[in-house]
Amino acid sequence: MFIFEFRNMAASMKIVAFMVSLMVLISTAHSESGTASYSQPLGGGPPPSCYGIFNQTTLFAAASPAIWGRNGACGKRYRITCTGSSNPGTPNPCTGRSVDVQIDDFCPACETTFDLNQNAFAVIANLDAGRITIQYNQL
Repeated sequence: MFIFEFRNMAASMKIVAFMVSLMVLISTAHSESGTASYSQPLGGGPPPSCYGIFNQTTLFAAASPAIWGRNGACGKRYRITCTGSSNPGTPNPCTGRSVDVQIDDFCPACETTFDLNQNAFAVIANLDAGRITIQYNQL
């Protein structure tokens, strides 16, 4: 009886492990490519488009027109991972980490997919890079 239960438990564990692996593959399969830059903390200027106040303690980003969607991006969260440099002066900027950011502003003039705040950019890349290539997906 004990051997039969152990085999069923082992089979169940294999199924669970397979399902977890499948979910990870699905979540990474939906990643998109883009670019990111960062902005210095602002002491003035217009308030962010989504909430009207500056919050320098959290990890946030401004969305390009491709992401913005008529205010539809406000509050959405994205996981962003540095994949390389778009600046020849910093050939290996990536830290190997990802960062989760919340969209709090619109950047109509941005030439990148996301304009991260300085804290968020520093999590994934060397600030000297200024602009990087990324993979991202909505959370």
